[in-house]
Amino acid sequence: MINWRQIFKVLGMLLFIEAGQLLITMCVAWFYHESVWPYVWTIIVSVVLGMLGSIIGINAGKKIGRRDGYIIVSLVWIVFTLIGTIPFLLTKSVPDFASAFFEAMSGFTSTGSTIIDNIDVLPRGIIFWRSMTQWIGGIGIIFFTLAILPAFGVGEVKLFAAESTGPLHDKIHPRISVAVKWIGSVYLTLTLTCILSLVVCGMSVFDAINISMTTTATGGFSPHSAFFHDQWNSPAIEYVTTLFMFLSGVNYTLLYYCLFRASFRRLLKNAELRVYVIIVVLSAFACTLFLTLHNNQGDIELSFREALFTVISLQTTTGFASCDYTVWPQILMPILLFLMFAGASSGSTSGGFKCIRWAILWNMLRGEFRRILHPRIVASVKLQGEVIPTSIQKTLLAFITLFVGSMFIGAFILILCGVDANYLEQMPDGTQLLRHDFTEALSLSLSSLSNVGPAMGFYGPAHSWAVISPLAKIVCSFLMLIGRLEIFPILILLTHGFWRKE
Repeated sequence: MINWRQIFKVLGMLLFIEAGQLLITMCVAWFYHESVWPYVWTIIVSVVLGMLGSIIGINAGKKIGRRDGYIIVSLVWIVFTLIGTIPFLLTKSVPDFASAFFEAMSGFTSTGSTIIDNIDVLPRGIIFWRSMTQWIGGIGIIFFTLAILPAFGVGEVKLFAAESTGPLHDKIHPRISVAVKWIGSVYLTLTLTCILSLVVCGMSVFDAINISMTTTATGGFSPHSAFFHDQWNSPAIEYVTTLFMFLSGVNYTLLYYCLFRASFRRLLKNAELRVYVIIVVLSAFACTLFLTLHNNQGDIELSFREALFTVISLQTTTGFASCDYTVWPQILMPILLFLMFAGASSGSTSGGFKCIRWAILWNMLRGEFRRILHPRIVASVKLQGEVIPTSIQKTLLAFITLFVGSMFIGAFILILCGVDANYLEQMPDGTQLLRHDFTEALSLSLSSLSNVGPAMGFYGPAHSWAVISPLAKIVCSFLMLIGRLEIFPILILLTHGFWRKE
């Protein structure tokens, strides 16, 4: 049986967290002498709904079932997003509900796609709210609650299983709540260190806070519309941001052991980290080579900086841009599309396919070739000396099928949706775009599903996604959601067997 009282109780607790986010944002708006009422009304809505959920959840019991966990994890992103749309609408920062829902979902799923053309004219409070949604969504709203659930006598393992990304999960402590607190300490340490580093490099405090929150969340919302190079013109800022994007794409369990236990041997032995580094190095080398030859007239340092920044930004699904990579040589486009799909490490804030799956898939393929050459051989798939269970291999193949299938179905629907005809008249460059071509639609679908942010073609880093139709914005928002939760927790709710009482 599904324990709806427990579900409402946990959702109520989570809404108090969102009210806390809004309270901080309200203080930022007050500090910059902006209207605080949009945030006051949103806080009231969040608190009232949180209290209602807590009242319904009285005497709900102490256990959360597996199905309860999937429902909670799925509903919380939708509920948070719906409430998160209110500040955008009340401040008139976006024109309609579909746009506000898209912007909020892009924030909470740490995707980074935006429908706002000129971010610089937004109120400081809204700019901070965009960054805050990514910061809380990057580490996972559920993770924050897991740290406090035991105090309320509520179990947490099922929620952790539903929220965690990647096929394998390393435990750093037998109690999930303690492990989450330690992971949270890594997240906070990265954020604060990034803020300090950017300020030292010459960035303003407000910009440094926003950039750091969205960097460690691998989200990509920026307080400015311009590219990094054009906005700050500082190689130091670009290198620091690149470093923290890379670190945020590393498994947080590894970072914990390195930062707090000085155990660096785990880094050398970790197969997923090796795959992550290999992809970054090879991709950055290829991009640097072709940029030096074709775009930057032999300026190796500039080519290297642009290549490394873009490669890590796309692979970690952060989505920041130091330049417009859509004008790079066409031979580099397959590499960039692969990076959008590849993802960084499991157990990090990044999206995409994840390097651990590439490592497992590579070993599965090697094993299959061995079985073809030697039909009688009995060989198991291993990773770091441990046997990968058949169940995980089957889940991996199922995930590939669902990921690729969702990407193509999403692209097909986006082609049918077309663009918003009302927006075409307002386009500054006079572009008459009536419908996405297949490449653009596929890149929109892939970017949403992998939580990358910018896409290809017209929807690259030089333009917002404001031109897509309201229906297309909802479709992209749904792709962001299933991509953030790695498809299974959402799609399983659509099956008949999930809702059967047995």
